[in-house]
Amino acid sequence: MTPDLKQARRRHSRITWFLLIVLALATYPGFVLAYTWSHVLQSPLPGGRHGPLDAYRHTLASAVVAYTLDARAIRWVNNVMERRGKRSNAMDIHNNLIGASIGSQATRFSDIEPAVTRRIATGTINATAPDQITWLPEPQWQEGSLR
Repeated sequence: MTPDLKQARRRHSRITWFLLIVLALATYPGFVLAYTWSHVLQSPLPGGRHGPLDAYRHTLASAVVAYTLDARAIRWVNNVMERRGKRSNAMDIHNNLIGASIGSQATRFSDIEPAVTRRIATGTINATAPDQITWLPEPQWQEGSLR
């Protein structure tokens, strides 16, 4: 094989890997969002924003990310997206960390949603226990854009 052909194959291989990585980065968030919202839209929970449904959405999405990537990704998401210091951000961070724990401990993908549903059933307003899902009081709930 000529040196030019070797160089062309290496370049093609690098481009192929680059495109695969870009494709994965572009489709992964869509997968997480589609899975999460498919369950959120079927859920009977109230409180589209800041209520139980919001807590469910955050916990479920974080569990999926932790299961499919790593729980450390949730810490990054919390640092980037939930750093405004509002009570709702503290609630989201709390529930994201519970989701990360659920996803990290799941042995099968199909175990994730039932585990999140069980945790929601034991959640409460302004919970502070690290393993209890929380949401804000009902007067602070807002309707979400899709619910």
